[in-house]
Amino acid sequence: MRFEDPQVKQFKPFALDDKILVHGVEISQTLDQLRLEVFPPDARKTLKLFPIQEVATYVGTSANNLKRLHLEGKGPIPETSSGGRRYYTAEQIEEVRQFLDKTGKAASKRYVPQRRDGDKLQVVAVVNFKGGSGKTTTTAHLAQHLSLTGHRVLAVDLDPQGSLSALHGFQPELDKNLSLYDAIRYDDERKPVRDTIQKTNFPMLDIIPANIELQEFEYDTPLAMQNSNEGKTFFARISRVLQEVDGDYDLVIIDCPPQLGYLTLTALSAATSILITVHPQMLDLMSMSQFLLMLGNITKTLKGAGVAVQMDWLRYLITRYNPSDVPQRRMVGLMETILAQDILETPMLNSTAISDAGLTKRSLYELEKGTVNRGTYDRALDCMQKVNFEIQGLIHQAWGR
Repeated sequence: MRFEDPQVKQFKPFALDDKILVHGVEISQTLDQLRLEVFPPDARKTLKLFPIQEVATYVGTSANNLKRLHLEGKGPIPETSSGGRRYYTAEQIEEVRQFLDKTGKAASKRYVPQRRDGDKLQVVAVVNFKGGSGKTTTTAHLAQHLSLTGHRVLAVDLDPQGSLSALHGFQPELDKNLSLYDAIRYDDERKPVRDTIQKTNFPMLDIIPANIELQEFEYDTPLAMQNSNEGKTFFARISRVLQEVDGDYDLVIIDCPPQLGYLTLTALSAATSILITVHPQMLDLMSMSQFLLMLGNITKTLKGAGVAVQMDWLRYLITRYNPSDVPQRRMVGLMETILAQDILETPMLNSTAISDAGLTKRSLYELEKGTVNRGTYDRALDCMQKVNFEIQGLIHQAWGR
């Protein structure tokens, strides 16, 4: 005779596809409601005003020089607080830059850093084989920094999960925006790449958002390689579509998916430089080692097929670094011994300011100072600026400056 405890919960079988679809819809709707609350009334992001010290840093001048211009009635008129502090919009930062470039006394100094005759489009691929390395956070802040410092930037979200898109106010499963897949697909439904580009709240930054359809490229490519000549040159598809907008941008920053599939290989074939993010933990370093070995072997295969994968630079960025963590310090020391000059000088600190900003789909460049602890914010922003200015310097070196 079988006895059952009436207090014991009996589980009933359920259809997995039904349950996960319901969960997906509920989470998506909840996130969209949060987006409407954070970015009313049209659910599009706006951008904060920038204090004069930050503006001076982005433009490449001094705060005193900007104050003098304002007092003399030159350049854009900033908003002045009751305490006398001056704040500029992102559009005004560019106006200041253009004004100084035309009227600045230092004849040898150029304030506008955009491409000049003979400068090629710089395409930076941000990659890592393992999720959680800070890849998307790095991509977002780098793209926003470069736009604030006067570069015309196109960010490309190549990760089907769409995290970079979400940080810029897009919710892929609801907004129904086109992705880069629509420009590189193999069938007759292919669109011009311009149709996939969206404006962001940063005036000098556009984005190609992601959606789940990007994953189709991983399935389509093997079939195309068997059935058409287009498939045999899959690795050139991104570089080809970028040629359509070559004159519109100085830089393209690509957030690659955390896997070494056809999307990543196609992005690397289009790239002029590579930024590899790595969290200083043993498992992450082991994963990166496997990624590098696979990448090296694949690029050798591409080279054997006549594809010259040549880069202006390759750098490793240590992310989510806690200098008080002894194992992390040891891992950083190990990496510095092995990789030497290929590691960026400044590691990106693990900061609650970045995670707090992410809760409302914002970056450090969008975060108001009073939102988090001021000291925490200042340390995180200072570190982020050092990282991004170092990368900016590499880009300018590639242009021969």
